[in-house]
Amino acid sequence: MPLKSVCLLVLIPALVAAQYEKYSFQSFPQSDLMPLDAAYGHALDQYAAHNWKESVKYLELSLRLRRLLRDSEAFCSRNCSSVSRDNDTAATLFADHHLRVARHFLLRASCLKRCKANFPVFGIAYPRRDLLEDFDRRTPYRYIQYAYYQLNNVEKAVAAAHTFLKKNPEDPYLVKNMNYYKTLFDVDDYLVDYEEQPYESVFLKAVKLYNNGDFSSSARDMEQAIAEYFKIYDLCSAGCEGSYEITEYKDFFPTLADLYTEVLKCKVKCEADLTPNVGGFFVEKFVATMYHYLQFAYYKLNDVKNAAPCAASYMLFDSKDQVMQQNVQYYRFYREQWGLEDRHFQPRPEALRYYNQTTKQKEMLEFSLNYLQTDDEDVVGPEEVATSHAEPPDTEFEGIGDYEESFVADWWQEPKTKWDTGEVTD
Repeated sequence: MPLKSVCLLVLIPALVAAQYEKYSFQSFPQSDLMPLDAAYGHALDQYAAHNWKESVKYLELSLRLRRLLRDSEAFCSRNCSSVSRDNDTAATLFADHHLRVARHFLLRASCLKRCKANFPVFGIAYPRRDLLEDFDRRTPYRYIQYAYYQLNNVEKAVAAAHTFLKKNPEDPYLVKNMNYYKTLFDVDDYLVDYEEQPYESVFLKAVKLYNNGDFSSSARDMEQAIAEYFKIYDLCSAGCEGSYEITEYKDFFPTLADLYTEVLKCKVKCEADLTPNVGGFFVEKFVATMYHYLQFAYYKLNDVKNAAPCAASYMLFDSKDQVMQQNVQYYRFYREQWGLEDRHFQPRPEALRYYNQTTKQKEMLEFSLNYLQTDDEDVVGPEEVATSHAEPPDTEFEGIGDYEESFVADWWQEPKTKWDTGEVTD
């Protein structure tokens, strides 16, 4: 079974106060409100000048501003998601489907305008798209960890480094820095992921309970993890419907297609962005994995009426999995003994909705990238869009350079082992 040998860490967030401790997107301090570009740019200027305290202050403010924008976008998008849905009256008055579509756009735009008027964050300059992607990569935590190290607050440096490594587990400089921190003290109590999603800890707890044979508690927690994941996924998807820049003159429909292509790129990335990192590795087919654990936990509880739909849900995401195929065949063979009906072999509704949504989005994005792009653009598949990263706007800070991103690079060496390919030790 996946993750069976995962060593789970007991995290103690209370030991390291986070920048989100008193955060609320609906009561954000007016005094802290400023353009994200300006806050982050000032933070990097102070970082370059070695003004560590000021740099940390604005780096953490930048993270709160980014979250404020994301949460506000998602709130308004979801709040207006049901506006202008077709009903019998609308269908009668707007028999022409073109008019119904136009009506939908107008009413949705009107709702969003009213909603966003209540949030001051929409009254300031909107950040560049590449800057938002930089925050999605957790780049600010690279600088936070070194600034805190310079301020002799190694505990917070460890937490910031850990937060960055959860998203970028193979970054050589931060891996080396973390290894250095581990030589100073026991860092386990400070391995806090400031950007952890609610479902991640619940999922890990469910896995631990599963491995310990407590299948009832594992099933309960895995159900919670699945519900939390879909909730966060919907928020991520809704947050993609924010502001986009129109950079060239085009006809009406090509312009709409270009804008929606950008939205689709963002929505397709949600699945990868929300995949948790466990023990330095991202959980492949995360949603399918949750249903895998859940179906087996229900089976061990002799609750086959719940186990079979979980198996069918798993098959949506990996129809060629031979083990799960055998499980489904096993359930079918004993269906009369367990009182199973045809409905028990159907995927669960939330799994089917998620599968259809993500699959259709990838298909639409692939069509757009292949047939609607200009002749001088390369063809890029949706999988590449979900995993590729543009060069961050603060590239000059990356790597080992004038700003000592890896402060142990010059003198810290990894402990030698007999498995090193270089010098052999006795």
